[in-house]
Amino acid sequence: MSSLRVKGGVQLSGEITPQGAKNEALQVICATLLSDSDIIISNIPNIIDVVKLIDILKSLGVEVNELEKGKYSFNSQKIDLKYFQSQNFINDAKKLRGSIMLVGPLLARFGLASIPRPGGDKIGRRRLDTHFINLQKLGAKLDYNSENKMYSVTSRNPLKGTNILLDEASVTGTANILMASVLAKGQTTIYNAACEPYIQQLCLLLNKMGANIQGIGSNFLKINGVTSLSGAEHEILPDMIEIGSWIGLAAMTRSKLKIKNVSWDNLGQIPDVFRKLGITINREGDDILIPEHTNGYSVTNYIDGSILTISDAPWPGFSPDLISVILVVATQANGSTLIHQKMFESRLFFVDKLIDMGAKIILCDPHRASIIGHNFKSTLKPTTMTSPDIRAGIALLIAALSAPGESIIQNVEQIDRGYENIVERLKSIGADIDRV
Repeated sequence: MSSLRVKGGVQLSGEITPQGAKNEALQVICATLLSDSDIIISNIPNIIDVVKLIDILKSLGVEVNELEKGKYSFNSQKIDLKYFQSQNFINDAKKLRGSIMLVGPLLARFGLASIPRPGGDKIGRRRLDTHFINLQKLGAKLDYNSENKMYSVTSRNPLKGTNILLDEASVTGTANILMASVLAKGQTTIYNAACEPYIQQLCLLLNKMGANIQGIGSNFLKINGVTSLSGAEHEILPDMIEIGSWIGLAAMTRSKLKIKNVSWDNLGQIPDVFRKLGITINREGDDILIPEHTNGYSVTNYIDGSILTISDAPWPGFSPDLISVILVVATQANGSTLIHQKMFESRLFFVDKLIDMGAKIILCDPHRASIIGHNFKSTLKPTTMTSPDIRAGIALLIAALSAPGESIIQNVEQIDRGYENIVERLKSIGADIDRV
């Protein structure tokens, strides 16, 4: 287990380019299992979670070739379904939340799939009922072994289209059901579908492969099943969560920073939410320019004067993956903010580390935190801390970079799961940081 040594309080400057989107990469890589032709995907981020998924596909028999940095071809013509019964598969899939999205395409194409209860961030309950209940509606038979916590789905006959109303707008649930339904007989409709840009990208890739998906970008998808899918090429969007992280980093370190090629049309509410905290965000073409906030930034209250509340919600609401970052940024705002994390009951538990650094935070309950900003009249204090998950990890790293003195962040592998070459990229804009 490695750590980061961070000397904070250093003003940064320069340009940084966001990596390919982690969440989209996990979806579209799983989608390559739906065809026996070559699928070429570019802008794949070199991060732990994506590398683990690619390794699982290789073990499953997928031929994977790296054509150039971040660009891979996938051919799933020869699949070894016996791999599902191996201990190696169970061990590998347990470590990766995204492995759940292997189920939909394998069920659709081969009529069977197995998965252990997947791992991932410890941010609260992350049930899988939405996935399996609706795969059953398409005709799959579910078997759950409570002793080894293995889910198995089978279908002797081709899946059959049906009308599905999701009980929650689950992103991975939508992706799984979508990938299963493109090869189902007849028409499938998915209402209350997740509609974030990465789901839209998955739909666009599937349509390039020959699928018939309508309603892309809405929460009502209509899928007319086809008998087979062919090859295609696809480019992954920049990672909006990383873009939000760099906005927060620039604000907390009062640095002038340009974030390149952000795909503005796919950022949704992210820029406006940061603006509510008083952060200046300028658009230059497809780039974001954050100027030096020499005099800090002030919270914008509501029209009636009540305290600003920032909460997460399914797209087009504010992403839950950025709640940790926005909370850290609020610790130095001029004013008070209430952060309401609705979707995961354990995601705010990292705030005790910020309190140790001197932040004025009251954790009201597992879902709400009240923050009184310092307005840079006092700084956060350096400390030694442990990264509990990807998003809390980057939030703590931002806090450490703003705190004058030396901090140590342990369990940095959590950050590596979602951020590519984090040390080298931060050094390129002037951060004093090393891996130890």
